[in-house]
Amino acid sequence: VSDASGCSMIVLLHTGAAKFPQNLLPRARQAVCSLLPAGVLKGYSSIVSRKLASHGFGASMAAMSSFPPQRYHYFLVLDFEATCDKPQIHPQEIIEFPILKLNGRTMEIESTFHMYVQPVVHPQLTPFCTELTGIIQGMVDGQPSLQQVLERVDEWMAKEGLLDPSVKSIFVTCGDWDLKVMLPGQCQYLGLPVADYFKQWINLKKAYSFAMGSWPKNGLLDMNKGLNLQHIGRPHSGIDDCKNIANIMKTLAHRGFIFKQTSKPF
Repeated sequence: VSDASGCSMIVLLHTGAAKFPQNLLPRARQAVCSLLPAGVLKGYSSIVSRKLASHGFGASMAAMSSFPPQRYHYFLVLDFEATCDKPQIHPQEIIEFPILKLNGRTMEIESTFHMYVQPVVHPQLTPFCTELTGIIQGMVDGQPSLQQVLERVDEWMAKEGLLDPSVKSIFVTCGDWDLKVMLPGQCQYLGLPVADYFKQWINLKKAYSFAMGSWPKNGLLDMNKGLNLQHIGRPHSGIDDCKNIANIMKTLAHRGFIFKQTSKPF
C-alpha cells in the first residue's frame, strides 16, 4: 500500500466507528480523504461505508457528512395551483394543495400531503386553467372545500409532529405569491383564519439568487437549468413543482447553502 499512515487512519476509523463521537465523524472523514491518494481512497471507501452502516450511521450519516446542518428540522415545500383565465378571474381560488415534508438533515422527502380543492365562486374551470395546470373538471368536482382542506392540513401537521414547539419547520415556496397573496387573500374572502405556520416561509427564488448570484426570471426552469437538473414532471402541476423545489433545495444544500427565512413577519 502506497500510504501507510493514511491506511492506519482508515483502520482506526473503520474499527472504532462505534466509539467515535458522531459530531466529529464528518471532520475525521475529511481529514482521512485529504491524506489518501486517489487509488487508496477508492479501494477503502466502500469498506468504511459498510462499517459505518453496520453501526447504525448508514445513508443519513453519509448525507450529513456531505453538507452543513440546516437551521430547520423540516422544510414544508408548497406550491398551489389556482383558478385562472385571461384576463384573470377574481377572486382566484386554490384548486391543488400539495405539501412535501423534507427532512432538514438528509434533504429527503419523508411525507406528502396532496389534495384537490373544489372552487365555489367559479366552480367551472376555464379551458386556459386546464391547459396550464393539467387539472380537469373531474379532478375538482366533489372535492373538499378550502376550509375542509385546511382542517386536514392541520391534522396532517399534527400527525407528522410538526406542531410540536420543539420541532423547527418552515414552508418553502417558489416565489411569495402562494403564502403572501393567494392563501391569505382567499381566506379573507371566505372569512377563514390563517394558521400561524403559514405566516413565515422561504422564497426559493431568493434563496437561489443568494446561492448562485443570479435571479431566476423563469422560476423553476431557470433554477433547474442553472444547476444542471432535469425538470421533473409537468410545469404548473402543483405536486410536480413541489418535487422540483425539493430537488433544487437538496442540490443547493449539498453545495453548502444554508436556508434562511426570507418572508418578513406579519
